Amino acid sequence: MQPIIVAIDFSNTSIRALEYSITLANKMKSDIILIWVDKISSQESLYPDTSNHNRNEAKKRFDELIGQCNKKISRGLTIDYKLKKGKIYHEVDNLARQSNAELIITGAHGISGFEEFWIGSNAFKIVMSASRPVITVRHDLKIKKDIEKILVPIDGSAETMQKLPFVVKLAKLFKSEVHVVTTHNSHLKSIQRIAEKYAQASTNYLHEQEVKLVEDSIVSNDLTKAVLGYATNVGVDLIAIMTEQETPVNILLGPQVQQLINQSPIPVLSIHPQEHFHL
Repeated sequence: MQPIIVAIDFSNTSIRALEYSITLANKMKSDIILIWVDKISSQESLYPDTSNHNRNEAKKRFDELIGQCNKKISRGLTIDYKLKKGKIYHEVDNLARQSNAELIITGAHGISGFEEFWIGSNAFKIVMSASRPVITVRHDLKIKKDIEKILVPIDGSAETMQKLPFVVKLAKLFKSEVHVVTTHNSHLKSIQRIAEKYAQASTNYLHEQEVKLVEDSIVSNDLTKAVLGYATNVGVDLIAIMTEQETPVNILLGPQVQQLINQSPIPVLSIHPQEHFHL
């Protein structure tokens, strides 16, 4: 049984991420491990070390939080927590590796405005450094019991199809409809054909996996905005993207990934490309 890791800083955003994780854990039959990280203070800091106070407060809040969540998680599954100290994104990934986690869930950005809530400054670092798939969740997300529609943008990069196996797993669990949307930032047919080739291979794979699917395409100079527009109009419940791509024909790279994660009202599943990957 591979657990789900949830990054917690006790902001509204991270609590919503926890609520979202319970839905997935119940379907995936996964335990949940919550992680809170005490940021390392500089030894030259003018302020006193408050680590013990912070950890004791975190323990108290975790005990209350887990007591509430135990009523919602399926019988046989557990919710536990870990207190760490260090760089937040580093500790989250370390725990994911050590526990052989299948998934990391974190808030997309904090809304508190207080320094001690670290989701805002670290969510994107967690996404970009994680060795596991990461789902980012906004604070205002309305939690649903099912993931009915998953959007899979396909571009002209060789890595674009690597998100499909995890998407298929979720789609089968939730009986989701997968929207394969070919994305173009050029009207040149010669360039569009590259993405169309990968889109066709993607739909073939999904057909083989007996997943319900819808095919569509987008042409836009602002593909981040266009993808979000499509997702909102269709009523998508999850957007699946790759975090890094090496070719210049990608749609989401670096700042664009961050922009999508921050702006999307819909949870975003981010997956790193693997060097040796075969469908």
